[in-house]
Amino acid sequence: MNNHDSAQHSPASAASGTVIGLDIGGTKTRGVRFHDGEPVLDETAGSSNVQNVTKEQAAANLAELFGKIGGGTIDQVYAGAGGIDTDEDAQALADLISPHVPGARITVVHDSRLLLAAGGASTGVAVIAGTGSAAWGKNDAGEEARAGGWGYLLGDEGSGYWLGREAVRHSLRRMNQGLEPDRLSRALLASCGVDEPGKLIALFHSPDTGRRYWAQQARLVVETADAGDQVSQALVVQAGRDLAELAGQAVRQLGLNGPVILGSGLGMNVPRLQDAFKAALAEDGIVDVRILQQDPVFGVPRLVAEQTP
Repeated sequence: MNNHDSAQHSPASAASGTVIGLDIGGTKTRGVRFHDGEPVLDETAGSSNVQNVTKEQAAANLAELFGKIGGGTIDQVYAGAGGIDTDEDAQALADLISPHVPGARITVVHDSRLLLAAGGASTGVAVIAGTGSAAWGKNDAGEEARAGGWGYLLGDEGSGYWLGREAVRHSLRRMNQGLEPDRLSRALLASCGVDEPGKLIALFHSPDTGRRYWAQQARLVVETADAGDQVSQALVVQAGRDLAELAGQAVRQLGLNGPVILGSGLGMNVPRLQDAFKAALAEDGIVDVRILQQDPVFGVPRLVAEQTP
């Protein structure tokens, strides 16, 4: 298994044979079966990321997915997942995949690499803005750089989880100041099914909620921002600027001018965040900034074509 394949700048159409691309997120695993670079099957199952589910659950979800898209001769599996920080992380996931694809080449990489390829680039910086956040990039010399991606307890600035947590913190600060719940706080209380901000504390720390639950509350921040709430607008703008800082770190390390490609749920769907992201990077002189237009898993044919034999 190799998770450090160098770019050969071959056209994506060179990805011949049968390849299964996996995009393994915190809530689901997306699998696409490609034949000669063209998608022929596209299915999902639950998450198979062992940072989010047990190893047993991950294995069960992979079995379900390969039951839908496996079978026959498979030349390669190319998987992108969050939390792939070491060769050991990559090998652990490859070991879960290998029983389903005997004889296939298995490549496991950090999911930001899929995003860059799906943006049509072989070099540049990809920024994930979803449940979590991270930036990853590569230059023409094959050097790589990462920023963020430390997980929700250490970072994930600008992510869905960060926005949800900041909404809770805002609501609690207002409570401490003796202020009535404002628009964002009321929306959060209604979504969480509690009648006053103090109850958010126990709910936040409850084993019944977790990273994904609070990341889902990010939509409330986006919705109230779009409805004119200035607090929510400021949070969304801050998220965009924080993501731009991650991108800028990777760009500077690699000596690049771009492109910077922003993807995942928040990155692809929240114009206010996109605008703040672009504006912050423009202040640093980085103007080749793109919003991903297709899901990251469709970057797999390009990555396979660029691999060394």
